[in-house]
Amino acid sequence: MTDRPLPADIAGTAGTAGTAGAVGSAGAADGPTAHAWTALGGPAELLERVAFHGPEDVLPSGLPVRQLARATVAVCSLAAAELAAHRAGGPSPVAAVRVNQGAVATAFISERHLAVDGRTPVSFTPHSGFWRTADGWVRTHANYPHHRARLLSALGLAADAGPERLAEVLGTLPAERVQERAYEAGALAVAVAPVSTAGHPLVEHLEVGATARSAPVRPLAGAPVDRPAAGIRVLDLTRVIAGPVATRTLALLGADVLRIDSPRLPEAEDAHADTGFGKRSTRLDLAEPADRAVFEELLATADVVVSGYRPGALDAHGLSPDALFARRPDLILVQLCAWGWTGPWAGRRGFDSLVQAGVGIAGHEAAPAGRPGVLPAQALDHGTGYLIAAAVLRALTDQRTRRPGGRHLRFSLAGTADWLLHGIEPEAPRATPDEPYDPSHWLAETDSAYGRLRHALPPIGYDGAPADWSRPPGRWGTDEPVWL
Repeated sequence: MTDRPLPADIAGTAGTAGTAGAVGSAGAADGPTAHAWTALGGPAELLERVAFHGPEDVLPSGLPVRQLARATVAVCSLAAAELAAHRAGGPSPVAAVRVNQGAVATAFISERHLAVDGRTPVSFTPHSGFWRTADGWVRTHANYPHHRARLLSALGLAADAGPERLAEVLGTLPAERVQERAYEAGALAVAVAPVSTAGHPLVEHLEVGATARSAPVRPLAGAPVDRPAAGIRVLDLTRVIAGPVATRTLALLGADVLRIDSPRLPEAEDAHADTGFGKRSTRLDLAEPADRAVFEELLATADVVVSGYRPGALDAHGLSPDALFARRPDLILVQLCAWGWTGPWAGRRGFDSLVQAGVGIAGHEAAPAGRPGVLPAQALDHGTGYLIAAAVLRALTDQRTRRPGGRHLRFSLAGTADWLLHGIEPEAPRATPDEPYDPSHWLAETDSAYGRLRHALPPIGYDGAPADWSRPPGRWGTDEPVWL
C-alpha cells in the first residue's frame, strides 16, 4: 500500500540477530523483552533470535519508555515469526527478529504523525488535560462529546461552558471530590496521585472450563511468511488506541479483522483513520434481535475475540467469558481494561492519560515547577496493544503445537504501567555515538476514504515481515457485517 519503496532495513526484512548495529539479543542483554516473552508463555530459546538497532535517542523520559516500547514490538515480532514458522510446516526455523527503534518510536506516536489531506488532527480537546484544584491537580478526559457533557454536568456547569469556566470551578474543589463526582456521573477525571505499588500483572492467563480446555481447534494451512495470521477471523470489540492497535497489527499480519461498534456510541473519525488500517468496521446494536442474530453468526466462526470494554460491561448481552466459551470452547478471548481486573477501581472507565495520572506517572514526569507531566507517547496504550497482538499470535501457535482448546487472557493499562514503573531497569547510555532519529524514514502516504493520509509504518520486524498494511482504513462503521 505504501507509495514509496522502503529500505529493506526499515521494512523489517534485513539482518539477523547479532549483526552489525544490533543493540544485543534479548536472551543475553534485554531484560524487558525476556520478561514480556516469558509472561506470554513463549519458549525461552527463541529469545536469542531478537536484536535491536537504529536510533536510541527516542521516546525520552525519566522512565524506561524506549525499553518498554521496543520490548513489546519485539515480542509481537517474535510471536509472528514463531507462528509463521509453524505454518510453513516441517522443521522451518523461526525467522530472526531485528527491531528498529526508530520505527518503534514513530509507531508509538502514530496518532500524532497522522495527517488527513494535510490536516493534523487534534489529540486532546480544550476540556481535556491537567487542571489545578484546591489541593493539587486533576486530569480530565473529554475528547468525546458525551464525556464532555457529563463532566460539565457533574460540576454544575452549563453544557456550553468553556475551558476557562471549567478551570475556575476545578480550582475551588479538592481533586478527589472532582474525581468521585465525575465517576458517579460517568465522566472522566482522575486526581494526580503519587507512584502506586498496586502490583497489577502484565498479563493474566485464566483457566477455562474443562470443555474449553480440550476443545479441538481447526488446523491451519500454510501461509506466506508476511501473513502468518492469514485465515484467522478476529472480532474486534475495542475502542481508543490499545485494542485498535492490537487488531491493526493482527490485520497487518493477515487476519480478517472486523471491528464492531454500537450505532449509539460514535467514534472519532480521525482515531479510526489512524487505527483502522487493514481492518473492516461495521455497526451492530446487540440489543436489537436482528443485529444480535448477525453477531452470533459472526461469533460462530470467529477464532479470536478482543474486547476492550470495562469488566462486566458486555455481560448483560450474554458475552461474559463463561457464556462465550460455552458457545465457542475453542475461542481465543482477550480482554482489556484500564485499571486492572481486581480492586475498587476495576470497573471504572479510563484512558492512557488518566492511568498515567492515577498511578503516579504524571507526578514522576512533573516539571520542576510541579506541573504534572506525561510520557512522550501514549505508551501504555501502544505497548499494551502490541502485547495483546503477541498474545493472540502465541495462543494460535500454542493451540496447535502444545494444547488445543480455548484461551482466556486479560490485560490492563494499569498492568503495563506497573511494569514501566517497577519492572524495567533503566538502561545505561551507550558510549558510542548515537544514530540520529528522523521519523520521516517510517512515514508513508496513501489514499483512503478519508482522503490522502500520512501515517506511520508498522514497526514489526522479522525476516519477511510485511512493510505496510494491505489496505487503508475505510469509513468507520460502513462495512458489511460478514467475514471475507
